[in-house]
Amino acid sequence: PGGRPGPTPSPPRRPPRSSAGMLPVVAGLLLAVAAGGRGAATGEQESPPGSRFVCTSMPLDAAGAGCPLPPVPMQGGALPPEEELRATVLQLRETVLQQKETIGSQRDAIRELTGKLSRCESADGKSAAGTWKKELGKGKDTMGDLPRDPAQVIDQLSRTMQTLKDRLESLEHQLRANVSYAALPNDLREMLQRRLGDLERQLLSKVAELEDEKSLLHNETSAHRQKTETALNALLERVSELEKGNSAFKSPDEFKVSLPLRTNYLYGKIKKTLPELYAFTVCLWLRSSASPGIGTPFSYAVPGQANEIVLIEWGNNPIELLINDKVAQLPLFISDGKWHHICITWTTRDGMWEAFQDGEKLGTGENLAPWHPIKPGGVLILGQEQDTVGGRFDATQAFVGEMSQFNIWDRVLKAEDIMNIANCSTNMPGNIIPWVDNNVDVFGGATKWPVETCEERLLDL
Repeated sequence: PGGRPGPTPSPPRRPPRSSAGMLPVVAGLLLAVAAGGRGAATGEQESPPGSRFVCTSMPLDAAGAGCPLPPVPMQGGALPPEEELRATVLQLRETVLQQKETIGSQRDAIRELTGKLSRCESADGKSAAGTWKKELGKGKDTMGDLPRDPAQVIDQLSRTMQTLKDRLESLEHQLRANVSYAALPNDLREMLQRRLGDLERQLLSKVAELEDEKSLLHNETSAHRQKTETALNALLERVSELEKGNSAFKSPDEFKVSLPLRTNYLYGKIKKTLPELYAFTVCLWLRSSASPGIGTPFSYAVPGQANEIVLIEWGNNPIELLINDKVAQLPLFISDGKWHHICITWTTRDGMWEAFQDGEKLGTGENLAPWHPIKPGGVLILGQEQDTVGGRFDATQAFVGEMSQFNIWDRVLKAEDIMNIANCSTNMPGNIIPWVDNNVDVFGGATKWPVETCEERLLDL
């Protein structure tokens, strides 16, 4: 900063010895240059009293004891003394002007460096200030004893300026390394504050956005939870209704027994037993799509006779009715997965039998265990064929499907009554075994469900 001092001007040429009249003028000019250089280096505007130099022209013949002039021989072919003196004066004047310009530029540089170092003192602390004062004191002391030669003055000023410049660069580097927020310029502080403000606003905006998303997510979660709880409550209520319906249906006969698997442990059991019968009518609703054969819809076993009454469709055989282990094949076709109403009548007289499907008589026969009364005290099983009384089920003979309205009468119903039952135009519960909920137990995974067989039959049509 401030620039280095310009090149040191070469010292002025000394006048030729032959010009004896020039010596007083040259001596006065050198003293003036030295005095001017000293005043510029020390920053003084005027020389103090007692150190002022006065240049006075003297005649050639007035040389006294203080200014002895040795004789100078004249060289041949030289310029006249007046011309040579004039050239020397012009050259000295040009040199003085150059030195004055150099000193002026050095003075400006010193002022600029002084201002910068004064600003650095406040930021760098006492150590920097003390170093600067010491260095400046050295400069003043050194410059106070400057030699009288202008060339040496300029050289000393150059070295001093270089020293000050190096110190200033060191201080600036240290200032940049140790700068703190408090020492930052006002505009930089304001810029940082604005930037921090912007970042804070962005952060607050993001936090608010996250809070909104959290609230929205909480609301959606609450709504979803409420919807889920409502659905679960509805399901629980439905299950409760079904559980109640399994034990107490609105109408005691509006239920069905479901036997979904072909196993030897799913079955239903009629609590009541049969009295001795000489005739009977058995009616029930069936729905099954099992293959081959629907299995055994019901079986009645008594001690000594496991096949007292059995209705079975086993393998690829037609549906068979067994009474006292005697067999009659029935022309029924019920394995299409739809609800069908089946009725079978029998009488001990000549062993006459009839088979009805959906209210229509499809077959009749005789000589099926004629004159054999049905023995009482046996076990009536739904869905399994008994090899012993109440047990030894065979999975290959199990019924797969649903059944309902299993009723038994101790007489042969008229065809008109059977048609009315199949058409759901009349309700005739069995007088021996009625289809009521508290008369049927289920085992092994068989279930009871509420059902309206007539309505479901209409859906099958």
